Amino acid sequence: MNGKMKAAVLVNLKQIEIQEMDIPAPAADEALIRVKAVGLCGSDVHYYEHGKIGPYVVEKPIILGHEAAGEIVALGSGVRHLNVGQRVTIEPGVTCGRCEHCKSGRYNLCPEVRFLATPPHDGAFCEYIAIRADFLYPIPDHMSYERAALIEPFSVGLHAVRRGKLQPGETVVIMGMGPIGMLAIAAAKAAGAQRIIGVDMESFRLEKALLMGATHTVNLRDEDAVQAIERITGGRKADLAIETAGNGRAAQNALASVRRGGRVVLVGLPPQNETALSIPYIVDNEIDMYGVFRYHNTYPTGVELLSGDSIDLEPIITDYMSLDETAAAFEKAIHEKNSTLKIVIRP
Repeated sequence: MNGKMKAAVLVNLKQIEIQEMDIPAPAADEALIRVKAVGLCGSDVHYYEHGKIGPYVVEKPIILGHEAAGEIVALGSGVRHLNVGQRVTIEPGVTCGRCEHCKSGRYNLCPEVRFLATPPHDGAFCEYIAIRADFLYPIPDHMSYERAALIEPFSVGLHAVRRGKLQPGETVVIMGMGPIGMLAIAAAKAAGAQRIIGVDMESFRLEKALLMGATHTVNLRDEDAVQAIERITGGRKADLAIETAGNGRAAQNALASVRRGGRVVLVGLPPQNETALSIPYIVDNEIDMYGVFRYHNTYPTGVELLSGDSIDLEPIITDYMSLDETAAAFEKAIHEKNSTLKIVIRP
């Protein structure tokens, strides 16, 4: 497919330009997707504001955006299992398929992964992208592209719940009510959690958390997190804590919020490399701690769960914007945290 397309390109810190460029040609094992919806993620905002996340540094202009869905418009010569016109959601991390991590099923740890919008790889804030066809998942006709795009952040919640070995009937506390925290609520609810406690400092987000399925909320402006969780649980504390806020204090609260023999899952990335955690407390209480890096083998489950009506995503989608409004979307996400959760760009 020849022709030109529009793309929102980060050309410098806090500077996005709408540029015209060639529509990519799919390789033999790829499909060309007309992008219909892309969620704006916190990592996109971090690259926009700071130009790096840990070891990943923006060194040249880049197209951001990795939470995407769209329609297949062309297929590479070797693709047999998909058809032009199919509606798909896009898993953004293309892995090698050959290393020990890929072979064992934990392909999110592949050292050769090419992840959309992680430098130096371009993302999906554009009209078309080409991606390896085995990372495309068909979606039913009744599922909106916006909903399908959010299977990506929902996958983080699914993976966190799986890593934390959440069992039906258990109590889970989730630190941080951003979109990942909200979708972790949905994943915990789907896994059968009996009590889901959402913790944040913004009342706007805590109200949304209740709509997403939280049974209790704790506002850190009003009370201490650990004391509140002890009150809610009758002193027993939680079975599992999931930290999505990305700050050291939240990690410390997560650790202190679980019972003896409980589990802690760390999802958020603090700005500093080291956070003080009590090793004697971890040892004495035999706490299991898990790190979460993206996800693996979650997309079929995500499509299945979000195809039904048991999970309502409307509470977290606060804005729909066009590709031309991408720069404004980033500024809104940064400066209007008390009224903005997930912004979806419609190229």
